[in-house]
Amino acid sequence: MRGYTGKFLEIDLSTENIKNVTFNENILRQYIGGRGLATKILWDRLGTRWETVDPLGPENILLVLTGPLTGFFPGGRICVSGKSPQSNGVVGSTIAGEFPIELKCAGYDGLIITGKAAKPSYLFITDSQIEINDASHVWGKNGKQTLKTLTKESREKLEKRFPHYGVWKEPAILYIGPAGENKVRMASVMTKWTHAAGYGGYGAVMGSKNLKALVVKGTGPLPEVEDIEKVKLLIEKVSRKCYKGDSLRRWGTAAAGYEVGAQDSSEPVRNWQEEWHNQKSFGVNRFEQRVWIKRYWGDFGCPVTCMKIAMVKAGSFKGTIGDNPDYELQAYLGTNLGIFTPEEAVYLSSLIDDLGLCGIQCGNLLGFAGELYQRGILTKEDLGGIELKWGDAKAFAALAEKVAAREGIGDILADGSYRAALKIQKMKRKDVMQYAVQEKGMAIGAHGIRSGKDYPIDISYACSVQAGDHTSIAYVPIDHGDSELAIILHDSGVYCWFTTFAPSEALIWDFFKAVTGWKIGPKEWYKTSALRILQLQRILLLLGGPDLKWDPKVHDDNPARFYEPLPSGPYAGKKIDKAKFEESKKEYYALVGWDENGIPKSEVLKRLGLEDADKVLEEKIR
Repeated sequence: MRGYTGKFLEIDLSTENIKNVTFNENILRQYIGGRGLATKILWDRLGTRWETVDPLGPENILLVLTGPLTGFFPGGRICVSGKSPQSNGVVGSTIAGEFPIELKCAGYDGLIITGKAAKPSYLFITDSQIEINDASHVWGKNGKQTLKTLTKESREKLEKRFPHYGVWKEPAILYIGPAGENKVRMASVMTKWTHAAGYGGYGAVMGSKNLKALVVKGTGPLPEVEDIEKVKLLIEKVSRKCYKGDSLRRWGTAAAGYEVGAQDSSEPVRNWQEEWHNQKSFGVNRFEQRVWIKRYWGDFGCPVTCMKIAMVKAGSFKGTIGDNPDYELQAYLGTNLGIFTPEEAVYLSSLIDDLGLCGIQCGNLLGFAGELYQRGILTKEDLGGIELKWGDAKAFAALAEKVAAREGIGDILADGSYRAALKIQKMKRKDVMQYAVQEKGMAIGAHGIRSGKDYPIDISYACSVQAGDHTSIAYVPIDHGDSELAIILHDSGVYCWFTTFAPSEALIWDFFKAVTGWKIGPKEWYKTSALRILQLQRILLLLGGPDLKWDPKVHDDNPARFYEPLPSGPYAGKKIDKAKFEESKKEYYALVGWDENGIPKSEVLKRLGLEDADKVLEEKIR
């Protein structure tokens, strides 16, 4: 099995039992790795009792998985998954960095983590030597503090263990901040300073397992491939095509912080009350001139280098440092909160990352709370003395800290916009769900659909098996490069979606063959393999539980706000047409093999070899 090390590491934190696990070639060919394999593992182990599994209980499984193309296709990533505390389904949340490369070089294709440690702990993996270490000294620490402490500590251990090796490069670390420790449902799994696997809430899963961090250093090579000369040639081809993408290389997605609002009318402004703004103070050139201190920063093997490092150089937030906010954070922690200056956006992004919160999910939540304050539904007293006015970065930062600590109103808000809306409705006896811009418990990405000018379409969020995930949207045709079935390929491969923008899809299939030797092509993928993974994700999402379940007839829908007309900008008056949306949904259901109620069809599941899933559906949903 080329491209794979051939084994996975399974760790039971409750018993401290550690063992190697293997999967046969047929399973790996069908589910690849990353998101696909995570879905298969979760189905096999938990599927028949899914609705009773508490995502924040010890029975949930934390999966940290590579794919066969990880380390070879330019742009290395790792996929984090499990039962999501947000959607109660399965989300394949990927994150860039060196962690997957170190893990493969240590001899493992992934980690399967079960149970709960008796005390705060972290895993330290060096090839075949696995340790479960005490993490009490970093429990409660923020992101940068945690990373600094564990990096120093791990390098000292490596130097003692291998005294003749010399100076060790820092190990790769996945970690959580205070939000994850406190089981905030929108907590991220973090790496480096501020990279985040945010969708899904898997930082809370780590916290529920008393797992502060995963540290790995591998000393071996990447696994063998089928045709190394072809792989080297393909790396060169993909890289050369990526080098030509000047905008993404120069500015990253941050170039969109002004343009998506000003040109497309698709950016959240004050909790999506508007999607247009013309604030040139928020243009990417202002970020470039005023806060950037490093440009062209890329993770392992990345030819796009879209990351930047930003630092506030003057004013009340002077000294704040972190990744320059990408488009999603510029939107959700900027315009969505009525903030239009680079310094304040950098400050909030750095704080949110250090707390271990997802910038998208938390930004959405803060905007929801901001509108409730604007409308007099939440008061200064409710918010513990915070006057939550649009544009006040310090006020929103104070509320974010309450959320991460589950303090006061933060304990309600820590469950995300949807669950918080349910509780606030009871508390205030007012309908507030109309202000929660979410999909099946998860905030949508910062890409509106009312103007029709950005890339999502009317069904994109409503029908996605990953709920509000803007990187995995329902799309017609289903073999389009933006469709969920195409993204399943990248998330299972596991490599960066951004490095696929320039190369043709044929190059990706060539890569699979050169690495694995498997002749997988678009016909097999879109008609069989991707559909198989999609069906299992859909079934687990519909099984849901234990606190929330989703009815497709009710919940396969857009947030209420998207049926309101845009109030300003060149596309003022545009909104989602409900009748057209229903027709689009019906078409999508048919294309992916779901019945008129959004339930996977029995004959489709049997054709895909999912008879066991069909049986569960028959017993519990149909």
